[in-house]
Parts: sequence; structure tokens; C-alpha cells
Amino acid sequence: MGCLEFLKDFVLGFWDYETPKVMVVKDRKLGVIYRAVQFLVITYFIWHVFISQKAYQETETRPESSVYTEMRGVAMLEDSVQDTTEYVRPSEGGDVISTILRREVTHDQTQGTCAEHYSVANANCTQDSDCAKGEIDFDGHGQRTGRCIPYYNDTFKTCEIKSWCPIEEYAVVREPALEQAINFTVFIKNAIHFPKFKVLRGNIKPNKPKKLLRCHYHPKTNPYCPVFSLGFIAAQAREKFSELCRTGGIIGVFINWKCDFDSDPSKCIPTYSFRRLDMRKNLPSSGYYYRFAKYYHKDGVEYRTLIKAYGIRLDVIVHGHAGRFSLIPTIISTVTAMTSVGICSIICDWIMLTFIDKNEVFSEKKFDNISKKPSQPITTDLTLTSYGSTHSDLSDGVPL
Repeated sequence: MGCLEFLKDFVLGFWDYETPKVMVVKDRKLGVIYRAVQFLVITYFIWHVFISQKAYQETETRPESSVYTEMRGVAMLEDSVQDTTEYVRPSEGGDVISTILRREVTHDQTQGTCAEHYSVANANCTQDSDCAKGEIDFDGHGQRTGRCIPYYNDTFKTCEIKSWCPIEEYAVVREPALEQAINFTVFIKNAIHFPKFKVLRGNIKPNKPKKLLRCHYHPKTNPYCPVFSLGFIAAQAREKFSELCRTGGIIGVFINWKCDFDSDPSKCIPTYSFRRLDMRKNLPSSGYYYRFAKYYHKDGVEYRTLIKAYGIRLDVIVHGHAGRFSLIPTIISTVTAMTSVGICSIICDWIMLTFIDKNEVFSEKKFDNISKKPSQPITTDLTLTSYGSTHSDLSDGVPL
């Protein structure tokens, strides 16, 4: 029976209508709390929502963008002149560009047979039977011939392989770092289009191209000069340029467009920030390097020079955010603000009924249950008291 009564009350109560009841509570502490919460809610919406976040605007966060980069500078490496053709990859420019700061070179490699490096698994041997013919170790340098030979000029032996010989670990020559590259400059040209607002912006002024040849970026004096030195980029990313020369690194160049098109679009100027992207704390995978080779022929034999290049790779990443006044988000934000003010009453009601209303005086006044039922007829007992005769005979002319 208890469950049936509960379900009956729930079903019948579901169709009840609730309406707020205005009750004035003469309590100074509760009034102060109510006004303080109102002030905080209103301040939040005025300052943060409308002024800071500009909730009255429609926004666009996925603009169309293009990036062109160009590295400039000349340096001397011992007696050799290093220009952009030598140290810049790729040469055509794009949103990713790298410069070589240090090289490890293996000269005059040719296809042939030579001893495998002793650090490769199962490469050390004492006799030919220790080397399986045709076996390829993916951590090694080539295919094993089945012979056990002396490791170049040393006394111990390793398995012989077919490969580009001599192998890199044995014949590599480590060149000094290109420390003069700290003065190399990178020109970054960026154009961005906000299709929703039909606005196209660029980070350079088209009528002053010659100025770009002798200027450097400064956020206040030269905001339209996107020319950055590698030393400036490393410093902004909080990196030591000498350490980057040793291990290489990947640095992100972030171009941030935050535009308010309620004002003049020409005032929309990008800001730049720089941050190291590779995990420098994880030493085995930190840094940036790659290998490439230069091929040539001598006496009818093909040779190559293998180069392991350490350098700085710049990844240009563009972020765009633009806004303009629109009636619909303004109405939505205003209604949300007005509705949120109602939270003040809910909070104060909870405080009043939980901490102040110990004797349930306020709860009796706040909550009323009113049901509309037909009124019962009111019965009245009528008592008649007679004095004298209740009959008159007007024909006899006798008064009552």
C-alpha cells in the first residue's frame, strides 16, 4: 500500500502548478548576501562576458591562410662560404623551413663490402659460422655475406656486409657548428582571409617592400616587418642557441590574429610567439636532424657524400579569431545574463531555509498548498418567535 500511495501522490503531484510567492524578509545579513551575489553575477556578465569575451559578436575561428618563408644570410665555415643553397631546406619556402647548424659528413662512400659496426646486435664474431649469409639486421647497415673479417684496423672481428662503405660510424667527420647563423634572418609572409566577414589581411604593407630589406620585427615600432633573426627566435623560445647548434630543435612560430571588425579592419595586426615543440627532456628523441646525400661519379664508379645535418626547424602555425556585432548573440547573451540573476534568489532561499529558519517560520509563509474544491453550502438555523395571534381578519377591522 505504501508504494501505491507514493505512486499516486507522485502522479497527482506531477500535474500541480508552482508559482513564486513574493515574501519580504526583514533580515540584514540575508539582504547583504543577496545584494553581494547580485553584484558578482552582474559584474561577471558585464566585465567578462560582454567586455572581455565580446559575447555580443558573431565570430569566425577557422580562417583561410597562406604562408611563405625565406631565409637570408651568408656565413663562413672554416674556408668555405655557406649561403642559403647550402643550409636551407626546403629552398622554395613554406610553412616549414629548416636551417643546418652543424654537419657530420661521411666522405667517398661507395657500394661494396666492409665490416659491420660492432654495436649492432650479433655483429661481433670469431669465425665465419657466426655470420649467417643473407641475413639483414634492421638496426645494421646492410646484408651479411657470411664472412667474419677484422673491423677495419682493429684486432677484433665483425661480420662482413654489403653496404655503402665505409660505414658512417667509422668514417664520419664532425664539422664545427655554424655559430654565425645566429644572425641569419627569416622572412615570414602571411595572408589571412575571413570569409564570413569578407576581410583579407596581411602581415606586411604592400606599398613598402624596400623597407623589409633593412628592418627587424618589433611589436611597437615595426609591427609590419615580419623579419626575425634566429638568435631572436631562440631567445623568445627560451633556448640557448649553442645548445640548438649541438642537438638541433623544432621551434613553433605562432602567428595570432585576433581581430575586432567593429572597428577599422586595418587595426587588425598579428602578434608572434615562439615555443620549443620537440621534447627536450627526453634525450633519445630530442633535437632535430636528418640525413641526405650528394652523389657523384669518379673513374666510372658512383660515390656519395653522406651528410647528417643538425639544425633548427621552424613550423609556422597560424591562429585566427575575428568578431563583429550581431543581434542574435547579443539577445542570447542578454537573456542568459538576466536569467542568471535568478540564481541569487535560489542561493538566498537555500541560506534562509537552511541556516536562518530554525523555527520554520519562513517556510510556513513561503510554501502554501492551495486546492480548488467546491464550497460547502452554509446552513443557517432560523428560529421564529411569535407574539400574539398570527392571523388577522381585516374584515372585522380589528388591528393585529
